[in-house]
Amino acid sequence: MAKLIYVTNLSLDGYIEDERGAFNWLPPDDEVFVFTTDLLRSVGTLLYGRRLYESMAVWETNAALAAQSDLMADFATVWQAPNKVVYSTTLAAVSTANTRLERHFDPAVVHEMKTTVEGDLTIGGANLATQAFKAGLIDECRLFVWPVVVGGGKPGLPTGVRTDLELLDERRFGNGVLHLRYRTRGQ
Repeated sequence: MAKLIYVTNLSLDGYIEDERGAFNWLPPDDEVFVFTTDLLRSVGTLLYGRRLYESMAVWETNAALAAQSDLMADFATVWQAPNKVVYSTTLAAVSTANTRLERHFDPAVVHEMKTTVEGDLTIGGANLATQAFKAGLIDECRLFVWPVVVGGGKPGLPTGVRTDLELLDERRFGNGVLHLRYRTRGQ
């Protein structure tokens, strides 16, 4: 059975965006970028909320990004390969290949995907991940904790939901970022 893995960047105080909705406190870093690209290589399906999908779709729709460097070209290729499911009630259509639009998150459908897809699934977008946490679908968390305190904004982890975690791995990067890999207990 495939794992459903929540992957996100967090400030040290637990936010994915500051109070203005910005995440420009995540400065580019080749070491973290290569690690993230390698993490995506084994993923068969990406589950996204609308806002994150729109941010990531440029890796397919804007060829100038991939042309900037070999690292960016590699990431674009790796990002384009998996199937993608976008959950949105407002998005009219998707702009990338291998992508389908779903109007509502259905835990039973995601559970079925875990039993039938090739490769693991990742889920991105805090609101979407909260629904998956509440449904008990998250198998792992891959958290990139950045050395900044933003003081408020959108929490990267759900509130009102208890999830016990077991640390599987950690990695420290030269820029102060810490990657934490957790398994949800009972998985």
